[in-house]
Amino acid sequence: MKYESIQIGTKESLTHKITQDDVEKFVDLTGDDNRLHIDKDYAAKTSFKKPVVHGMIGASFISTIIGTKLPGDGALWFSQTLEFLLPARVGDTISVYAEVIKKNDRERIVELNVEIHNQNRQVITRGVSKVKVVEQEIKENSVVSEIPEHKKALILGATGGLGSATCIQLAKDGFDLILHYNNNDEKAISLLNEVKSHNREAFICKADMNINQDVEDLVDFSIRKFGNVDVFINCAATPIPPIKITDLLWSDFTDHIELNLRVNLQVIKKILPQMVTNRYGKIVTLGTVYTDKPNLNLIHYITAKAALEGFTKSLALELAPKGINVNMVSPSVISTDLTADIPEKVKLMTIAQTPLRRLALSEDVAGAISFLVGEQSRFLAGENIRLNGGQIMV
Repeated sequence: MKYESIQIGTKESLTHKITQDDVEKFVDLTGDDNRLHIDKDYAAKTSFKKPVVHGMIGASFISTIIGTKLPGDGALWFSQTLEFLLPARVGDTISVYAEVIKKNDRERIVELNVEIHNQNRQVITRGVSKVKVVEQEIKENSVVSEIPEHKKALILGATGGLGSATCIQLAKDGFDLILHYNNNDEKAISLLNEVKSHNREAFICKADMNINQDVEDLVDFSIRKFGNVDVFINCAATPIPPIKITDLLWSDFTDHIELNLRVNLQVIKKILPQMVTNRYGKIVTLGTVYTDKPNLNLIHYITAKAALEGFTKSLALELAPKGINVNMVSPSVISTDLTADIPEKVKLMTIAQTPLRRLALSEDVAGAISFLVGEQSRFLAGENIRLNGGQIMV
């Protein structure tokens, strides 16, 4: 029985005729060869006059009624009180009755009043059983619908070092792609051809993330081409000049806040309705090692990324019940064009502090992103994969 179908007052019963074979098997199994149970001459000299059947033979049928009838398969019998009121004899026909007298919905426990009667309708044993109803786990996650056969991904900043590596990896993984870029037409066309060489459908779309309407048009373009977006990854980046606190302007903060928060919010709000309808979606944001291990003169950048980490966790909490996984990858310094102007001394120091003794590669980050948008990560929500070569071990 399902727990929900069990009601107070639900009853079950069974009947069994006790035989000498039952007694002998019980003695063989338990070793209880008390002469009162098996020796007629001995029993004749007691007040019982005839052998008494072991009380637990009758009581064992309480297990039968619980395990096969009330509630049946999955019943975990964990508590029992017993009073043995009258003796049972070989040849008696016993009837076992169980009735639900209480339910504990929080623990999914039922209490049963149990009585064992003989053929003369006398109660020979009674007690109270407590049983937890254990049901089979559902293997498939009912929140998530069928995985799309060909998943569609929107990649912002596709022509950057990290964006390109991510696009190529996802094409190898079997994704169809919308490749966003801002200025580099030549690189966009080259990347498009490379993605298509993996037999994937792909389109390029030029848009300035600083312009709200461009962001809106980009998402509209993506939906028009593919019908919906299953995966969204923001690999777009902006220069990160080191600036001392005395020289910082509020605009230095807003440049990064706009890209990391406003753009993500704007895109996600537009693609979310279809993800919710499909009960499927993967969103990956890009953080930084500097939120765990700050570097000098990067307050504007670190502040925006710290806010993005909070945004990611909060979004994951809200969307996880809808079948949408939101996670983050936070790499250390990546060897790309964006970091080309970092002083060589700083790079060498970073390498020296990294147990793996090198900078991160775009392909390293793309591999982590590939994992997060794949089905192996379907039980991850609000996680931050810290891809730093062992710089930070917590």
